[in-house]
Amino acid sequence: MRVHVADHPLVTHKLSVLRDHRTPSPVFRQLTEELVTLLAYEATRNVKVSPVEITTPVTTTMGVKISEPRPIVVPILRAGLGMLEGLVKLLPTAEVGFLGMVRDETTFEPTTYAERLPDDLSDRQCFAIDPMLATGGSLAAAIQFLFDRGAKDVTAICLLGTPEGLAAIEALVGDRDVTIVLGALDERLNEKGYIVPGLGDAGDRLYGTV
Repeated sequence: MRVHVADHPLVTHKLSVLRDHRTPSPVFRQLTEELVTLLAYEATRNVKVSPVEITTPVTTTMGVKISEPRPIVVPILRAGLGMLEGLVKLLPTAEVGFLGMVRDETTFEPTTYAERLPDDLSDRQCFAIDPMLATGGSLAAAIQFLFDRGAKDVTAICLLGTPEGLAAIEALVGDRDVTIVLGALDERLNEKGYIVPGLGDAGDRLYGTV
């Protein structure tokens, strides 16, 4: 498992605004989209491409295009929806699937309540997006779900992560091809399973509590 933690002043600045409890939902949503686009540059470093001949105004030359089968972006509902636009702006040819997962607030165990994905993900590069890698339960279950469908590799993009969450993912994936891209690696989890210092409940801050 590879882990990349962003080290860029723009990422840190935007995360600082997200963490502030006074930041309203519209600003929170906009900054989340911007952060995902910044993180996606690293996350898509190894996206598969194929050579293609192109004609410029001067001559012909060789370039590249995103390979088939196209990569698939999988937001983990509901908070992952807030990250979707930022990634597909950078990777517009990707397909989009959905995984609905909810965490039991007592046991912290995730359950899947909805999915919209191809039955066969063989040879597909998958990008799972979820703002928070806290206990790691939801993301680990999502990664396992994708590999069970035949995914070739999985890259997860999260705004924040914890050492506990990374350890949980590493214990699951073994020698499979998984990359985790984080905006920041925070200190720890508290007794309620929230990231410290964190930014609170990302879903509530994106969309409200309904």
